[in-house]
Amino acid sequence: MYALLRSLLFRLSPEKAHQLTFSLLELPGATLLSGGTPPPKEAALEVMGLRFPGPVGLAAGMDKDAQHVDALMRIGFGFVEVGTLTPVAQPGNDRPRLFRLKPDHALINRMGFNNGGVQAAVQRLRKRAPGTIVGGNIGKNKVTPNEEAIRDYITCFEALHPVVDYFVVNVSSPNTPGLRALQEKGPLLAILKELRTRDGAKSVHRPILLKIAPDLTTEQLDDIISVVKESGIAGVIATNTTIARAGLRTPKAVVEAMGAGGLSGAPVRQRSTEVVKFLRGGLPEPFVIIGVGGIDSAEAALEKLDAGADLVQVYTGLVYEGPALLKRINQAFVQWRSQQ
Repeated sequence: MYALLRSLLFRLSPEKAHQLTFSLLELPGATLLSGGTPPPKEAALEVMGLRFPGPVGLAAGMDKDAQHVDALMRIGFGFVEVGTLTPVAQPGNDRPRLFRLKPDHALINRMGFNNGGVQAAVQRLRKRAPGTIVGGNIGKNKVTPNEEAIRDYITCFEALHPVVDYFVVNVSSPNTPGLRALQEKGPLLAILKELRTRDGAKSVHRPILLKIAPDLTTEQLDDIISVVKESGIAGVIATNTTIARAGLRTPKAVVEAMGAGGLSGAPVRQRSTEVVKFLRGGLPEPFVIIGVGGIDSAEAALEKLDAGADLVQVYTGLVYEGPALLKRINQAFVQWRSQQ
């Protein structure tokens, strides 16, 4: 069923196809027609003190404004990460800003944190169904200078704290100028320690994760491990999109014509798994690692789990494989766990 729908959707621009798909997801009977199904009871697991219905979540960037959380849970997700959200609504970068690399089962995006602002998302999240696990991915507005970035993260953190289950600090998108400079140890520690302090003062605590780029060097990854331990946050999401373009099947001229942006999908699979494995070597349990990047099959999901991930997330794989991908991963996870 999804193969037919995908052939129709791929005749539209990627952004229009995205909007149409989510509109269809809200229609009665969409779950049945999509091929998706809620995770089996045997797939449930506890991570970060939270009970997840299943191990596979939606990565940030697809439901930025928390408009479809309940519908996404119905098709098989164990959790949904909304955002990246910023204090003030912003349109993002100029269109076109999302591109398909079909031979590579990949996407390039330079969306630029387009979202309706954190307060609008808060109002929607107040109405979500009980038992839905939601992560709040937070960032800074494009016009906010890096030296004032902590203010934006605090604003989003305080607004979302009552309505999300965990937080993700995004300093790794390549599509907001200068953002990745915040991955350096000094500014990163300042942001994470401030958020941890604020969380500690509240009656209900929310785990905080850090989302990192796949393009970091070994030395930078060592710094990330140090920052996670020193700040006391729950763990890491590995990884965001890459600025690398090596080894693509799509003709070089076509890729260059697409311009700048983050590459996601199958080409990121190997590197993101390498990062997960490296981080697990320096961050033993109970530190949490969520693996994301190139997961378009059950095999790819289990690869991340074998490398040390506690949970996984999909984005581009959903575009190419549809909701049936979630069912395959959930079933494979149940079997994998029974053999551990």
